[in-house]
Amino acid sequence: MFEFSATYTDHYELTMGQAYFLAGQKDVLAVFDYFFRKNPFEGGYAIFAGLLDLLAVLEAFRFDKEDLRFLKEQSFDPDYLTYLENFRFKGTVYSPPEGDLVFPTRPVLRVEGNLIETQLIETVLLNILNFQSLIATKASRMRLVAKDHMLIDFGLRRAQGPGGYYASRAAVIGGFDATSNARAARDYNLQPSGTMAHSYIESYESEIDAFRSFAAARPNDCVLLVDTYNTLYSGVPNAIIVAKEMERKGQRLKGIRLDSGDLSYLAQKCRAMLDEAGLSYVRIAASNQLDEYVIRSLMDQGAPIDAFGVGTSVVTGQPDAALDGVYKLAKAGGHPVIKLSENISKITLPDKKQVWRAIDNEGLFLGADVVGLEDETGPVEMHHPFFPHQSCVIKTKETEPLLHPVMVRGKIVYDPPSLPQTAQYARERLKMLPAAYKRFENPHIYKVGISSMLKTLRDRLIDQHKKYPTQLY
Repeated sequence: MFEFSATYTDHYELTMGQAYFLAGQKDVLAVFDYFFRKNPFEGGYAIFAGLLDLLAVLEAFRFDKEDLRFLKEQSFDPDYLTYLENFRFKGTVYSPPEGDLVFPTRPVLRVEGNLIETQLIETVLLNILNFQSLIATKASRMRLVAKDHMLIDFGLRRAQGPGGYYASRAAVIGGFDATSNARAARDYNLQPSGTMAHSYIESYESEIDAFRSFAAARPNDCVLLVDTYNTLYSGVPNAIIVAKEMERKGQRLKGIRLDSGDLSYLAQKCRAMLDEAGLSYVRIAASNQLDEYVIRSLMDQGAPIDAFGVGTSVVTGQPDAALDGVYKLAKAGGHPVIKLSENISKITLPDKKQVWRAIDNEGLFLGADVVGLEDETGPVEMHHPFFPHQSCVIKTKETEPLLHPVMVRGKIVYDPPSLPQTAQYARERLKMLPAAYKRFENPHIYKVGISSMLKTLRDRLIDQHKKYPTQLY
């Protein structure tokens, strides 16, 4: 894991912390919500990822000697620096399980603690959760169209620096099976996967010599790259020769990989050539600028591809590149607070809240999450968060609360599942989402509403702060 210290933050978090400290507000209690405003990829959902990494960072979040030296050079107050020297995050975090489906405007995470500690963790929280949730969502879209075919993360070389490390983990949560990223595989206990590069083949006098050398070095896990010179007239014929030589030694060629050209056409030709040679067990992998749309097209064409190696698209979250998650204050000093805006969609929801998900009679998501005050019991009516005259009754008796304590006084208080378990949970939750919300084109909009009690509180706070004249442009 990347070594995070407490200066892994934006400068204004530190300046606000000092202002709170000097004003004697360091012990004022606060509640913050993490949420996002728009589904990525014009889709119908997002997958929540990054929780366990975030909690591990929060447990160890502190200012080391180099941090304090740097802050002293920035002329921070000496008494504040003494406070930071002993700083530890002692807050409480409420969250859904990692891998759950989440939707715009509803709290995904709730953080409680004093003003300084809840403020100082804002940037690292957004950095980790926004990125991993984006990548997990992108990966899940590929899993939806790839069905049970193997998906391999090939993206480290195209990632934004160390982001590739966390992208490999998030991709697995979203449904990928393996990664080329050896360090992430080591640290997260993922399945490492890799074949060979064209440079390996080019370094030999002939392609078949390169294949024989690689097969000798990797007899139990040999996948040959067949498009260096000519896929159908050189690569595959040479791979068949080597596969037969391996058979005589009691070995088996695992697969071939296509990395250029018309992947559907080439895969069909390669499959026919392999089958005719009695090598039906040899698998075909494909790579080269794949994304969910290309994979869907290949599947629709019936391309006999067994594994997809995806790089740039998954680790960078193309084309969105970022999830617009935000972290907003909801309560301070025992009083609910609100952020107003002339853009109604940016008006925040005040106070300490819970989120309930409605489940229909068939055990599927009804298509409604209701945000209410923490001490409510499963609301039966919800109102549109931005259009006050729109409301509906929840026509189901089953609702599940989604925010649960995962960290109390700075310590993780649950038994985190393994990464494969988290990935399986994400798949199970995605199965509970009706197909209309999983469409790539014009997905059905999952409704997020607020309870009557929360609406009343928000309306009161809006009226309370409407003492300022409307700004004219």
